[in-house]
Amino acid sequence: MAGKKKPKKSETGCCPRFDPGPWDKKEFTWKDKLFVKDRVTSIFHIPLNFGGVMKRNMEKIEKADALAPEWLLLSDENSLWGADLYFAVTTKVPDCEMVKFSGTFLSKVFEGPYKDMGKWAEQMKGYVESKDRKLKKMYYYYATCPGCAKHYGKNYVVLLAKVWVVS
Repeated sequence: MAGKKKPKKSETGCCPRFDPGPWDKKEFTWKDKLFVKDRVTSIFHIPLNFGGVMKRNMEKIEKADALAPEWLLLSDENSLWGADLYFAVTTKVPDCEMVKFSGTFLSKVFEGPYKDMGKWAEQMKGYVESKDRKLKKMYYYYATCPGCAKHYGKNYVVLLAKVWVVS
């Protein structure tokens, strides 16, 4: 894989240790950032088949040698009964639904139990407004799986808000 940076190895063999610095209170502009899209089934936002969805997609992504150098998995918690997942990739992955994200995104890092998610979403909305932006869509980036969060002693979640400037 000449010219491509491989993802960092992790001490857990699973999720790399998360550095909140590059994500906290940042602004990103993406143009056609490529993702594999899939869906997880949930009950009241608690995923039921997350492991299977991860395994299925990671096998295809790795086979296509398409894993992005910096791990990024976004979740669109668009229903009590499921969420759309977006895996950042470097190239088209066969037998997967591909989508591209373009636009301006604000990010903010939160740390703590998942039960605080509603509180964090409200804080993110306030952060967006404080930057004279209007929220279009919010995505969640769970920086590590629950097992790795326990190992590292921190459960980081990054909220990304797709925004536009308020006139």
